[in-house]
Amino acid sequence: MATIDQLDLSPPHAPKEHAIEAFEHVEHKIKAAIIASRHDWDKHEPKMWALARSTSDHDLVHWTVKDDLVVVRVAETSYGAIILGKIRIRAIKLDSAGELVPGPVEKDEHGKIKVEMKHGEIDDEKLGFIFVRVHDSPGDGIENVKFHSLFTDEVHDSEGHETGVYRAIQMNSKPLEFFNE
Repeated sequence: MATIDQLDLSPPHAPKEHAIEAFEHVEHKIKAAIIASRHDWDKHEPKMWALARSTSDHDLVHWTVKDDLVVVRVAETSYGAIILGKIRIRAIKLDSAGELVPGPVEKDEHGKIKVEMKHGEIDDEKLGFIFVRVHDSPGDGIENVKFHSLFTDEVHDSEGHETGVYRAIQMNSKPLEFFNE
């Protein structure tokens, strides 16, 4: 297993065709892992998914790779490519401090989750994100792509000390860095 010291991780960038195809190949596994993680953590550490506390499972995974995979980073290894992705969760509305904005998820007449727009684009600064790691083994096509993990971040207090609280949902301002969970 690679460590950050062994990797040459690309700068964050918009996903290209191969990354989109790779994430689409495992989209159902990512969504299943999100729901399973939430249910598991809610049993013994509900703070992990606290930002989704008023969001249904359906709304939590109501995203598509094509529309909501907004940033990727890639590192080549001897055993294939590691692809990190930042996926927008439209149902999680956050304030400037990264705290949950109370209230129900608003939907339009077609059942799509409404989001705030800024200059004609989705205002990502007010939404939550999930960071995902996938692995693309050497070989032809995307059939070798496997879901690896979801990122969880330890919350630090105002002085930078660890609090023992972890978050599965991140703010857009959180950089997409290597993780090996």
